[in-house]
Amino acid sequence: MERVSFQTVRETNLRSVLGTVRESAPCSRAAVAANTGLNKTTVSSLVADLMERGLVRETGETSQRRVGRPGVLLALDDRSVAAVGLEVNVDYLSVVAVDLLNRGLVERHVPLDARAEGAEECARRISEALREVAGDPALRGRRLVGVSVAVPGLIDVPSGVVTRAPNLGWRDVPLGDLVRGSLDGVPVLVDNDADLGAMAEFRFGPCAGIPDLVYLTGEVGIGAGVLTGGELVRGSGGWAGEVGHLELEPNGPECSCGRRGCLEALAGVGAILREALPGSSGGDVAGLVASTVERAEAGDPTTLGVLERAGEWLGRAVAVLVNVVNPGAVVLGGYFVPLAPWLLPRCREAALARSFAPDAGGCRVEPSDLGMSAAARGGAAVMIHSLETGDLPLPR
Repeated sequence: MERVSFQTVRETNLRSVLGTVRESAPCSRAAVAANTGLNKTTVSSLVADLMERGLVRETGETSQRRVGRPGVLLALDDRSVAAVGLEVNVDYLSVVAVDLLNRGLVERHVPLDARAEGAEECARRISEALREVAGDPALRGRRLVGVSVAVPGLIDVPSGVVTRAPNLGWRDVPLGDLVRGSLDGVPVLVDNDADLGAMAEFRFGPCAGIPDLVYLTGEVGIGAGVLTGGELVRGSGGWAGEVGHLELEPNGPECSCGRRGCLEALAGVGAILREALPGSSGGDVAGLVASTVERAEAGDPTTLGVLERAGEWLGRAVAVLVNVVNPGAVVLGGYFVPLAPWLLPRCREAALARSFAPDAGGCRVEPSDLGMSAAARGGAAVMIHSLETGDLPLPR
């Protein structure tokens, strides 16, 4: 029992030192000891362990101390490990690899008809993408510490099962097991795309650092990742954030969920494209969005009307969010970003007009600048952060 207890305490201390170096680098061992409350001998031992694991390195510089011998400064070792985040959506697969400092190493965006391919084929494509990324020169010599997969649907996160993803046509898919089978013991996280997108916006986006934030996915469907106090709101059963299925117009168009007048059926990208480009095929969403942008830039009245109406419905949904959770910011992601110049004016007006709080409770509505890789990037960052929280084992 004593050995187990000692090992547990040491692992906790290792994570504490690792987190302190992240926050304070470049810093000396003495500074780490002062910040963690651990004695200098213990810190020296822990730092040596972390250096051996390839997580911490000496910078070669020394601290400018007035008393005593200068201390060699420490920083995270950004050369030895990597985490990979992927996102599977209706029409694409995104892959992002980051280092220990969350700096991008590799980023890829691959067209994929995920609904037509089916869950097992998508899992095979994920495994193939992971092999390709692992062979990229930017990851040469690095250990993979974790893989995340973002999916637009309801996820049982502990088991990695996609319980329901209507826009993909998936039900009860053990995606975590399917992906894990192609990896050699690397931890795998399967999570909701909006939730991981919200984490990316909180860390890297235009509203980074705002702890009460909502991220709206701008895909064929609309999901929301909701943060309060910097923590995800999942709800008792994991259904939190399904704003795409807010019923805003009872007699409105039919939604993929089987009901009518949901936000997704009124302002989702699929709905926008059906109205703006009647008769067009829904396969090449990116191409159709680009065509819609061209028409809007040319002043086409039909297109402008469609986008104004979609912006109005989005603004009404933002007002609901303001009234319920009072976010400091709502970020529009995905395909909403190229359409933002025409969506945002009416969206912001409707949010202001329909929120109970004055000035929409101070809520900003902004487009993301993370492109189509927000969820993948957020997932990779979560895996890196999990090294410090204890949700992932430290590499040896």
